[in-house]
Amino acid sequence: MKSITILIADDEAVIADLIELHLEKEGYRCIKVYDGQEAISAVQTHSIDLAILDIMMPKLDGYEVTRQIREQHHFPIIFLSAKATDLDKIAGLIRGADDYVTKPFNPMELVARVNAQLRRSTQFNQSTQANKLALEAGGLLIHLEERTVFLYGKPIELTPKEFDILYLLASYPKKVFSAENIFQQVWGDAYYEGTNTVMVHIRTLRKKLGEDIHKNKLIKTVWGVGYTFNG
Repeated sequence: MKSITILIADDEAVIADLIELHLEKEGYRCIKVYDGQEAISAVQTHSIDLAILDIMMPKLDGYEVTRQIREQHHFPIIFLSAKATDLDKIAGLIRGADDYVTKPFNPMELVARVNAQLRRSTQFNQSTQANKLALEAGGLLIHLEERTVFLYGKPIELTPKEFDILYLLASYPKKVFSAENIFQQVWGDAYYEGTNTVMVHIRTLRKKLGEDIHKNKLIKTVWGVGYTFNG
């Protein structure tokens, strides 16, 4: 069985060691680095299954590391940060992270979140392989294996979470999903900031799909209920 490799990137060695200690107890293999540039190098030279990234790191911060990772990889990313406001969490999730844990943190909670993200990632990959290779509707073409999206033949660059939301809605045309339901299915978690997070992702997704330009609204709001795909 393939061992699961987790990247830990934090410039505080004590924190990195603490995370490594608890993850190794779970049977995970850990790679520790202490700045953003080392994190990028680790991703390029190792097969990473999940990354835990501090946001405020030397050389490259966690946001930039995530941006570069997302150019080629879709493994789960968990941000670890002392920034604890709702806006900070939403900003982190929009930047491409799958989860956000604030310092100080409970190591066992972090381990539980790692397990949840890995479980969800495995389930999503399995369901993707079992489904059709592409969805097409309303000028939109979604390639599931490549995780690419085209609108009227033009490629649309989406973050992993934006892709997952669009794929979920497009897979069930006309079905209405509440914001809470979208958050639970896409993030595999539930917490009180989830509704705002979904709203922000839907807004940026609509902008990328050019809904302010095209007459057809692919993502329709059902007021007081949620969202539906209108392709």
